[in-house]
Amino acid sequence: MNWANVGGLSGMLLTLKETRVPKCILSGPPQLVSLMFPSLLKCGLWEILIKHVYWWYVLTWGILLQILAEELCTPPEPSVVFIVLECPHEGFIDAVCENSTLLRYQQENPENSVALIVHITPDSVLKDSRYKQWLESFGENTQHLILNENCKSIHHLHSYRIQSQLNYIHPKIFPLLKNHHPSKEEEAEFSVPVTQGECLLKYQLRPKREWQKDALFNYNPAEYVAEALQLPDFQDSVQTCHESLSVKPATSETQDCYPEIVFLGTGSAVPMKIRNVSSTLVNISPTQSVLLDCGEGTFGQLCRHYGDEIDKMLCNIAAIFVSHIHADHHTGLLNILLQRHRALVSQGESHNPLLLVAPTILMTWLHQYHGNCQEILGHIKMIPAQFLKENANVFKPNAKVYIESLMEKCDFREFQTCEVRHCKNAFGCSMVHKSGWKVVYSGDTMPCATLVDMGKDASLLIHEATLEDGMEEEAIEKTHSTTSQAVEVGMRMNAKFIMLNHFSQRYAKIPLFSEDSSEKVGIAFDHMQVCFEDFDAIPKLILPLKALFADEIEEMEERRGKRELRYLKEAILPMRLFIAQHLKYSYF
Repeated sequence: MNWANVGGLSGMLLTLKETRVPKCILSGPPQLVSLMFPSLLKCGLWEILIKHVYWWYVLTWGILLQILAEELCTPPEPSVVFIVLECPHEGFIDAVCENSTLLRYQQENPENSVALIVHITPDSVLKDSRYKQWLESFGENTQHLILNENCKSIHHLHSYRIQSQLNYIHPKIFPLLKNHHPSKEEEAEFSVPVTQGECLLKYQLRPKREWQKDALFNYNPAEYVAEALQLPDFQDSVQTCHESLSVKPATSETQDCYPEIVFLGTGSAVPMKIRNVSSTLVNISPTQSVLLDCGEGTFGQLCRHYGDEIDKMLCNIAAIFVSHIHADHHTGLLNILLQRHRALVSQGESHNPLLLVAPTILMTWLHQYHGNCQEILGHIKMIPAQFLKENANVFKPNAKVYIESLMEKCDFREFQTCEVRHCKNAFGCSMVHKSGWKVVYSGDTMPCATLVDMGKDASLLIHEATLEDGMEEEAIEKTHSTTSQAVEVGMRMNAKFIMLNHFSQRYAKIPLFSEDSSEKVGIAFDHMQVCFEDFDAIPKLILPLKALFADEIEEMEERRGKRELRYLKEAILPMRLFIAQHLKYSYF
């Protein structure tokens, strides 16, 4: 059992819970229970009740007719067999080829003929002569679907569409997304029907066995830009934006500038089509990076942003800061660690454990995975976040060494943390580079005086703005910040610029923001990349962004109006009841 099999499970269970699915069945090896439910939590099972219909009675023209099941059903057909098989590496090939259960489906017996075999199998296994011979032994009437690293199809088409439209506004800040093609070697060839998997490819088993490709993605950036240009005021607002900039927006090929901030996930709670959950990459130099939080799907976001450069970027990550232990901030960590280890081997680099700054409780989760699935602890050097607080007592010798290594590797003059107002053991952080720049990251928090003190005179504040103005009570209940509260923190901090992120997924495309937003404030989008030199340009993007998402903004403003009216009625009702009681007259 490894992360490739169980990595999405926790996120899926949380999503099922949010959608009010009452029960769920988990089936797997014994370690699955230990991994998912270390505290002896129990999950109920879906109860499936199947009733066989033998006959119906129908009243027609006053006559009670008996209709038998065979009159309703199509003629009986042999059961359709399909097999889903995972062979993760060459060490499993002999076990697969010699498996007696699978062997009986290779015989020339029509009742045992296999319609489809799904191979979750790396290319190295497919090219092995033993596996190839076994695969071809099923004959020409069996279809084979390959799911592995050679999949070249686009995923998350909505993200690509939005990014193409944003790229038209500013090509440097919103670069086009890339597609990751990890293998450049020739694929294995077979004498039987073999199909490489694609996103939304379907195989129909009944009534006719056939591939269905009508739902496959067709990525066409020019078409998406043309759609945007049809929107009222969009083209004019983009032109006005470009004219307001001192020069025409630079292309993505512009000379590198550092630090470079790449927003990989700017939503909260659960991943959505447009915004993934929390993750921000700070590229300190061409060879050193720090990752701030690591929510579910962070590796996929890196692949879409960097394409074939993904292994190089993974090797560049020197440290990861995890602000707190909520699923939207840490469940992508294991895949990043595993993929980084693979990338180091692929690039021919020596084993180089990553420095992990996080609440100590995170180690419980890592130990659980290490003990039940696969080796992971050798990929990290743990620095408890509380050891980086101001005047902290670092009583573990190893931690002192790791902190010194963090400063040296990243050329930091200071890396400091502070506790913030969210859940227990939630932290924000501040990074001060030797060249003088200072980046502060809030994590999840309500307005926090300690964060303000730590972040004084920051070059950039990245602050959560989960909720819109007017939802202060809900923000307190959920221990988050509103847009204006986040901006106020930045002003009190005297930050040179403020980037807002971690928006509620109710603002899937764009959050509501004040009309008098400061020239020092920007709204983060997934795959947005900014340098300090872009701070003057970012506020000027608001006009075309409002034109691009005008329908969404109108809908959100309508919801806000209804909410404010409801609040007003709730506030007035007690007063009306009081007046009615004293005047002994009902106004209702």
